This record gives sequence, C-alpha cells and structure tokens, in this order.
Amino acid sequence: MHVKKILFSVFLFVITLVASSQTVYYPPLSSSATWETVSPQSLGWSAAKIDTLYRFLENKNTKAFIVLKDGKIVLEKYFGTFTTDSVWYWASAGKSMTSFLIGKAQEDGFLSVNDPTNKYLGKGWTSCTETQENAITIRHQLTMTTGLNDGVPDNHCTTPSCLVYLAAPGTRWAYHTAPYTLLEKVLENATSTAVNVYTTSKLKQKTGITGLWAMLDYDNVYFSTARSMARYGLLAQQQFIWKTDTLLRDTAYIRAMTSSSQQLNPSYGYLWWLNGKSSFMLPTLQYVFSGAYAPEAPADMFAGLGKNGQIVSVSHSQGLVVVRMGNEPDTENPDVTPQFCNQIWQKLNDAMYNRTAVPTVPFNGNTVQLLHDAKNQSITVRFEGACDRLVVFDVSAKPLKIYLNPQSPLKIELADFPKGVYFVRLKLGEVVKRLSFINN
Repeated sequence: MHVKKILFSVFLFVITLVASSQTVYYPPLSSSATWETVSPQSLGWSAAKIDTLYRFLENKNTKAFIVLKDGKIVLEKYFGTFTTDSVWYWASAGKSMTSFLIGKAQEDGFLSVNDPTNKYLGKGWTSCTETQENAITIRHQLTMTTGLNDGVPDNHCTTPSCLVYLAAPGTRWAYHTAPYTLLEKVLENATSTAVNVYTTSKLKQKTGITGLWAMLDYDNVYFSTARSMARYGLLAQQQFIWKTDTLLRDTAYIRAMTSSSQQLNPSYGYLWWLNGKSSFMLPTLQYVFSGAYAPEAPADMFAGLGKNGQIVSVSHSQGLVVVRMGNEPDTENPDVTPQFCNQIWQKLNDAMYNRTAVPTVPFNGNTVQLLHDAKNQSITVRFEGACDRLVVFDVSAKPLKIYLNPQSPLKIELADFPKGVYFVRLKLGEVVKRLSFINN
C-alpha cells in the first residue's frame, strides 16, 4: 500500500509538471513574428504603479524594459530612440550565457569543468608557478574563485603579466573578469569552434535569439535586442528547455549553475547571481553582507547582472522574467547593479500587488530589520539585544557615521548622505551583522 501511495504521488507530480509546462508560451523563432501578450490589468496589476515604475526606470537612464509572465509579454517599454530592433550590450549579464555554453560543451564531451584550465590555454597563461597554475580549473573560473589577484591595475587584462597569484584556488571569492573572459578561449580551443558559431548552433538557432559576441578591449561582450535577452531568460526559467527541445540535458550541471557554487559567496552560482541566500558579496569588495542581495525579489530568483544595470532576472516560482537594458542608473555610483535589481523588483512588486508601503525586510531570522521610509527620507534599523556599535559606511569602506551603544529602533536621516549605496554594520555582543541600503 505504501508503494502504491508513492507511485500515485509520483504520478500526480508528473501530471502537475506536464500541466505546468503546457501553460508556458514560447514566442516564434522569427523575431518579426508577433509575440503574444497578456494585459497587466488581467493579472490585477495597478496601472498607476506601472506608470510609477516607468518613471523610475526613465529617471535611471533605462533604454529597454520587459517583463514576461509565463513567456508572454506583460510589460514592454522603450525609452528615447530605443526600439524593439535596437541592439545593446549585455556587459557581465552575458556571463550567464557563457555558463550555458560551457555546460553544453561538457555535455558534448569536449571538456570537463574539473579540467585544469591550462589543458586548453596551455602552460603559462598566468604568471603563477607551474604548481599554482595547475591547480586552477574551469570550475574556479565559473565560480570566481581562481585565487588570481583582482587588485591588479586592470582586472580585465587577460595577458599572463596581469594574472598574478594571490590565494589558492577555491579559498577566495573575488569578482575578477579576466579569468572569466578566458573561458571563451577555453570553449573555442576545446570545441575547435569560434564562440559565435558555437552560440549560433547550440543556442540561437533553437530559440530565436539574435546577437553576437564582440571584443571590446580585453572583454568579449554579447550584443542583442532586449527581446533576445528576454528569450534567454525564458530559456533559463524553463531549465533550458525550449518547447519540446531540451538544449541542456545535464540536470546536475543546471543545478550547480543555479545553486551556491561555494560558501565564500553563497549568492553566486556558475556565473549567475542567486537570491534568497544567507549572505552575499559584491564586486570589488571583500566584505560579506548578511541576507539576500535582492530581498524584494522572490527567494528563488537568479540573475545575469552586468555593468550599468544590464539585467536578466528569472523567477521560476513566479513565472517571471525581468529584463532591463540601459546606461548607468546612478552616475555617482555606477557599480550598483545588484542593488538596482532589488529596486526594480521593489517597484514591480508595488505594481503587481498594489502595495502602498515598503514592507519590513527581515535579516537573519528577524534579529535585525531595516526599514526604508521613502516619504520621510529615512532608514530605521531595528535589532534585538544590546548593540555595542553601529557604523554607516560607503562602498569604499569609509566610515561616515558611528553610533555607540545605540538603542532600537535607530532612525538614520538620508539627508545626511548623498545619493549612493551604503552599508550598515552592527555589533550585537560577539556577533557582527551587515546590511545595505540605497539612497536615491
């Protein structure tokens, strides 16, 4: 009887999956064909809050914004002279596509993520000793844990003189672009195929994605329309299945790609940013911050994030794909894409749920809370227990305000700070907690 119950549960699970997959819409492969839409009003979204979202995006130098619900376009807005046919760069959001391509090459038998990188780049691709270099694998490149020094004058530089040993691979997380960029040379040498040709045969032809990789200085950057980025987000949301065509069958690799790849920064998978984790790190910083980097987004959200706010954000549970292309959202603080992603989700939530106030954001089991009061331009920090010290500092780690033995709740006036990203560090007994906020 127990076995029958299990089989029946499995049957229901399969039926549920099939029914769910039938509700997902995939646009035609031709970019000129009509892409089906669903009105936000039919979903109960607030028209007034959507207008507020669009004004926010316009003020943040946005060129294109798309929201898909189960594959159909709910929101699509272009700003200035940008149109559906305009092409823009993905910046580091394109790393997520490279992750797929490496997984596909592994599935095709051309490489293993556990292979040493010098198997494909040759010995001497770094300035490390032979022993140090032999320890760097493709997996380390995918997870930003090569141990190479990201503090060199140009951490985009891919020449051996710029690739300098700092720590053993796997012991240090740092957002280092150069080792990532060399993954594409690994891919080309492993497959004996140019990256644009491999991308076309394994991805573009099967999904209708358009665009190409192009070299900008040391970086190999993907360019496409906003709708092509949305197509890629839909593919990732559906576990890399497009209609009945499974583009990547290696489910273990897919799980690894969108799960914590290491514990140094659990919010990073294989070149994807992961939400809903216990802590996160940011590019250029060696600080670990408590909580998720995008607490306003669904916990299962994962995203490709690029310089100047290039975003492809995916939530399987909500059936949503969110795409943003444009210029710097904040000219005074250009490298705030993770926080900007959270801001977009905040505004989107306001529209989807017609919220009138920003909810409390919990951190670490509600022992610390940060509340943003936009109307009164303040941040309120609530905490449990005795706080020895609370420090507000900027992205350069410069302390801006120190509170000794503060009492909860503590109100911080945003008028005291220029626009930008800030961090709050609290010392509660022997425990140190870190939170972040944006003054915009």
